[in-house]
Amino acid sequence: MPRSSKEHALLRRAALNNAVAVGKGWGTPRGASASPSPAASPSPAPSSSLKRKAPYEEAQEEEEDDEDAIGEPDGDIEMADGDADADGEVDPDADADGEADPDVDADAEADPDADADGEADAEGELDLTASPPVNPPPPLSSFSKEAEIEKLRTSGSMTQSVSEIARVKNLNRLSIGRHEVDAWYFSPYPQEYAHLPVLYICEFCLAYFPSQFMLTRHRKRCNLLCPPGNEIYRHEDLSFFEIDGKKQLTYCRNLSLLSKCFLDHKTLYYDVTPFMYYVMCQRDSTGSHLIAYFSKEKESAENYNVACILTLPQYQRHGYGRLVIEFSYLLSQREGKLGSPEKPLSDLGLLGYRAYWADKIVEAVLTAGEEISVDEIAQATSITHADVMNTCTTLQLFKHYKGQHIICLSDAVLERYEKSKAKRRRRIFKECLNWRPPSFTRDQLRFGW
Repeated sequence: MPRSSKEHALLRRAALNNAVAVGKGWGTPRGASASPSPAASPSPAPSSSLKRKAPYEEAQEEEEDDEDAIGEPDGDIEMADGDADADGEVDPDADADGEADPDVDADAEADPDADADGEADAEGELDLTASPPVNPPPPLSSFSKEAEIEKLRTSGSMTQSVSEIARVKNLNRLSIGRHEVDAWYFSPYPQEYAHLPVLYICEFCLAYFPSQFMLTRHRKRCNLLCPPGNEIYRHEDLSFFEIDGKKQLTYCRNLSLLSKCFLDHKTLYYDVTPFMYYVMCQRDSTGSHLIAYFSKEKESAENYNVACILTLPQYQRHGYGRLVIEFSYLLSQREGKLGSPEKPLSDLGLLGYRAYWADKIVEAVLTAGEEISVDEIAQATSITHADVMNTCTTLQLFKHYKGQHIICLSDAVLERYEKSKAKRRRRIFKECLNWRPPSFTRDQLRFGW
């Protein structure tokens, strides 16, 4: 079927546009390779598509102008477009130009792999942070109170905090009198005395020496047979001495260095002037031997009656720790104050104080009879209200009865109290205390000036 003059005009225009596009580089001949040269940098896909479509869009605009001018139906325009595609081969050229796009698509296809790797990493992180399987706790029958106390008494961390990880135990053994004991924790003795097999300590003046020969030579010149202080309590073979840290600097510093070997939380060993030291000794024909001690602030804003307390390991589990605690509360009673130990307490110190508080509270309740308040217990025992409340809560002594709380002693508490009372071999007697609370002037309380 012969074509009309209008169709021939449209075909010629399309062929002309195709030739112009090939001459300017917009199209690519059929036999030419569509892959870009290695030296040429690949151009972005959107810009190449715009260059390819520009001549075709201009032809479409001219065709639309012709349609508006002539008024031919849409079907003829579609036929002309189809013929133009067949003769001018615009679309294959455009496809040939667009062969660079699969390379970009291939690069883009690598991204899902990278995303997959990232997801794998994320999954790996989740696996790393996953909590390990929890082992079932051991049965309660496997725990022993005696074993736990022995573990606390003979073991513990060798450092005070994470920042002091290098300050491990620097002393192996200590020789004090006729006893030789293992050190538990770090103590800031001079560097030349660290890592010795045995450190020899004079049991009266607490001076330290690196060899037995030097200690023997020191004992020939040392005439001290008791702590350098006032003896304020004596009963049978036990005595308590009161020592002012400002007057006896050397002895109190040596005592603090010795106690640091067995206390993990103690940090003060040099500035001893603000404290009073109360040392318990056992007397025999050779002198007064150190058993335990506690220190007390000369002026405490929070009414602490104990700053640091220690029983030497060779005298532990003989009831001496309870005697020292009882003596500290006897001094608080003589002062007319309520006292409490400085917090935090060590593990063994907390066990000793809880046992003492429980016995004194049960004794006060049994002595009072039917009714007694927390305040009356505190005044009778010189234990602070907070310590009384905490101990009663721990022992489950508080019961709710007729809209109010009462203190009720269970059979288990009474049985424990009777056992503790039967094992108690020593006690502190008030009449044996010969002491008056010391008073300090403002000048005497100026430390470090």
